[in-house]
Amino acid sequence: MDETGIILQAGAWALRQAVHDYDYWCERALVAPRIAVNVSPIQLRQRDFVQTVEKILQQGVRPHGIDLEITESLIMEDVAGNIEKLEAIRSLGICIAIDDFGTGYSSLAYLAQLPVKTVKIDRAFIITMLKNAKAMSLVSTMISMAHALRLKVVAEGVEEEEQAKMLRLLRCDEMQGYLFSKPLPLDQMTALLEHAAGKTQS
Repeated sequence: MDETGIILQAGAWALRQAVHDYDYWCERALVAPRIAVNVSPIQLRQRDFVQTVEKILQQGVRPHGIDLEITESLIMEDVAGNIEKLEAIRSLGICIAIDDFGTGYSSLAYLAQLPVKTVKIDRAFIITMLKNAKAMSLVSTMISMAHALRLKVVAEGVEEEEQAKMLRLLRCDEMQGYLFSKPLPLDQMTALLEHAAGKTQS
């Protein structure tokens, strides 16, 4: 199998696994968090991308809890075609986030047209903003710009409390990173959700 086939299989597997994990938490009566799945350039370029996503979602509970993350540079490869696909994806109840925001070259005109709900500021800006005034200015500008477009902002790669404090002052909506938790396997994440719900692990 060529590389394209492997990537498509891996992408489909990741989406199916996300649907399975979300179902698993719902079956245990836990407050299941929405699960974000990254989309590769090869996946988005497929003519049947929307149909593939829809079929996988149909295998799980309704309403589903799946979102998709797409890089800024990927969207800009074929703006018109990608807007059409993303509109169809959004009609399935999926929230779309622009991942690694700030590393691409999108224009404000196109950004305003995209059917996205969230932008995720790349960790490269977050880890340097306290030491680099230009990085701080960029983070502040990206947050203000996203809010002006009525988009939610998530900061990636937050590792220090000082970073979190500054992001709160800048009115960043959400944060993710090692300051809060490292990536966890399903069983540990389930235990965390059970603890948050005040349940004992069975």
